[in-house]
Amino acid sequence: MNETVEWLIQQHASREKFKPFARKAGIVNLPEAYAVQSEFNARRLALRKTSVAGYKIGLTSTRMQQMCGIDEPIAGTIFSDVVHRSGVALPRTGYVRLGLEFEIAVRMKRDLAAADPSFDDVAAAIEGMAPAVEVIEDRDSDYSTLDVMSLVADNSWNGGVVLGEFAPVDRDLASVEGLLFVDGSAQPTDSGKGADVLGHPFHAVAWLVRHLARQGAALRAGQVIMTGSIVTTKFPQQPGNWRFELAGVGDVRVEVV
Repeated sequence: MNETVEWLIQQHASREKFKPFARKAGIVNLPEAYAVQSEFNARRLALRKTSVAGYKIGLTSTRMQQMCGIDEPIAGTIFSDVVHRSGVALPRTGYVRLGLEFEIAVRMKRDLAAADPSFDDVAAAIEGMAPAVEVIEDRDSDYSTLDVMSLVADNSWNGGVVLGEFAPVDRDLASVEGLLFVDGSAQPTDSGKGADVLGHPFHAVAWLVRHLARQGAALRAGQVIMTGSIVTTKFPQQPGNWRFELAGVGDVRVEVV
């Protein structure tokens, strides 16, 4: 495992194109992939002298699973040094390939460590919600050859998050509509609803709690959870302005430079 982790560190440092590596590394199932992810993240946390800000949940919608040829959600860790506020300028040159995913983020008001939390358990533990963008670094992956274990081991490609303002969860998140606008367009370029995330974003959080419990971990107060993209990943090919609006809640903006 140590050799695989060091190899991943070097791959990122030298900005190498992503290629599936699980089979060559002897990773044969998801628990082994998450074990590599854990060691990889521990090394990067130490190298970058940062901390865990929360978690991303990926591939929670049928659209995203079809895009990647995968049939279940995945998880990754969000580092504090790549949590950005709305309006941030992201340089395309800072990534091998920059991707953007548009999501509902939630923030925990208390720890949640139940082995099998109910919908109400999750609802009671959440402090607020916000429109958010996950920054994806897929290192120019060829999706036709992608395998889930390589993706998971590489921290599920999280490259950071951009957060809008948090608001109380005073509505049914399944019915909240997300609208994507590019370069000041009057009409949305794409859209989705909270129900596109496993039927409801709280179901995604419950999945994450169960996943962490199997690893002996838990969600902690103050952590941010990216519940999964409700719009397929976008890969900006040129500078531009991206605005993602959660109807009746607020918006989050990213400038790509």
